Amino acid sequence: MKIGITCYPTYGGSGVVATELGKELAMAGHEVHFISYAMPHRLNHFFDNIYYHEVEMSNYPLFEHSLYGLSLTSKMLEVIEYEKLDLIHVHYAIPHAVSGYMAKQVLKKKNSDIKIITTLHGTDITLVGLEPSFLPLVKFSIEESDGVTTVSRFLKEKTITNYYIDKEIEVIHNFVDSELFKPSANQAFKEKVAPNGEKVLVHVSNFRPVKRVPDTIRILHRVLDEIPTKLLLVGDGPDRSECERLVRELKLEKNVYFLGKQDGLSEILSSSDLFLMPSQSESFGLSALEAMSCGVPVISSSVGGLPELIVHNQTGYIAEIGDVNRMAKYTVDLLTNDKKYKAFSENSRKRSVNNFEKKLIIPKYIDYYEKVLNS
Repeated sequence: MKIGITCYPTYGGSGVVATELGKELAMAGHEVHFISYAMPHRLNHFFDNIYYHEVEMSNYPLFEHSLYGLSLTSKMLEVIEYEKLDLIHVHYAIPHAVSGYMAKQVLKKKNSDIKIITTLHGTDITLVGLEPSFLPLVKFSIEESDGVTTVSRFLKEKTITNYYIDKEIEVIHNFVDSELFKPSANQAFKEKVAPNGEKVLVHVSNFRPVKRVPDTIRILHRVLDEIPTKLLLVGDGPDRSECERLVRELKLEKNVYFLGKQDGLSEILSSSDLFLMPSQSESFGLSALEAMSCGVPVISSSVGGLPELIVHNQTGYIAEIGDVNRMAKYTVDLLTNDKKYKAFSENSRKRSVNNFEKKLIIPKYIDYYEKVLNS
């Protein structure tokens, strides 16, 4: 197949999933064309069968704001026509699914057609799409797509409930490369961040308020009363300055490392003891899955699709949103019981490999593409 993929090229989960999916499709022999305003960050070297098409932005004095949605539609049309694509797979509803719909309408006027598949990742449904101004457009773009997938059962139900969608939606969970994300001892890195054998907690996100990153610092503050511990914060975003302020206020400068955006996630995760995800909203929890694949148990909030990933009291613990005390208690419980920790670590690795390994999930996308193309 010749497949176009449009996604946000940033560090968020939707861009990561779209990019990794494209790489796997290319390795399986399909021709993949990424269409976006920048190179997806996980396309960090040459891949056979993968092509990148940059959406060019025009700056006219008349237009106060950029017209990305229209520029994207134009680029989609160009790539569809000249590369003879079979389908476009857009990740995130706004504006990608809308641009795909417009491209499809233009092609119909030319007696041509293209199949549009939309994958919903979370905040396009739970946050952005519920803005009154966006809601009708998100609903329309979902209903007009030739195929729709979500990354969790939770997100499927949320989509149907919020938008009164009467359309078949396929659940295809996020996936992990268990050969890349695997348990391994990076002793040099571990000694650098925890020179005295301290336990290492880790959190990875885009530091948006919905991720509740300050809660990870409050958890550390309580855990330090009982165990020498370090906290690694990976990523960047609007809440970073607030987190830095809180670290100074609690006098934790020597216990918290702000690592910023990192590509070597597997090394960081496999050198950690516990992954913290206290989010307010989480459609699936891709970074938690990557941690589990490295044999790192997860302590999370009981929101969204996280209970589909994390098995309470087996691969980690789940607590109510904002219950920092309970999360800290669970952290101490795991990090002071070697036998339990070893069992949780092994369970985490097994669950990720047996349920979310890329070799299990990628064929589901290929089957779905064929189903939509033949419908």
